[in-house]
Amino acid sequence: MTFEEFAVARLPAVLRFAGVLTGDRALAEDVVQEVLVRAYLRWEHIAQMSLPELYVRKMVVNEFLSWRRRSWRTVPAGPGADFLVEAAPDHAAEHANRDVLVTALATLPRRQRAVIVLRYYEGFSETEIAGMLGCRPATVRGYSARALVTLRAALSPVLTDPVLSDTEPMAFQEGLK
Repeated sequence: MTFEEFAVARLPAVLRFAGVLTGDRALAEDVVQEVLVRAYLRWEHIAQMSLPELYVRKMVVNEFLSWRRRSWRTVPAGPGADFLVEAAPDHAAEHANRDVLVTALATLPRRQRAVIVLRYYEGFSETEIAGMLGCRPATVRGYSARALVTLRAALSPVLTDPVLSDTEPMAFQEGLK
């Protein structure tokens, strides 16, 4: 597979992943752009791997985790939790639930957020996440546990709100139990 074929076939999925990870459409696009530039330069090596997309996603996670150290690239543009809102038309309660979730995710430290997104959005195992983040599976479990406690506390008003609880259950509730 050539780099161009990979980019055409997998760019939307990689952008969605980065959008959930960052919580900001513009930052997601910047992170993916940086990763694709680096991936292009090393594509001969990456293409020989059994799962090049997994490697590119790992590059996205690493770029996201190191992005704050390169704050000179950041141009403030206001609140940017619009990435998930544009994904599909929703009803009002579902918009509210999504906004609450994106806001709650944004409060997590970067590594905890990365673990939650990789585990519950991408469906990776603890071992795979540990490999991506360069840590032990026990560290991943610790990040996940702390993040879930924080999310439960932040989302408990939403989960117990009688107006919102009458709507369809939020997809992320299962991961919070």
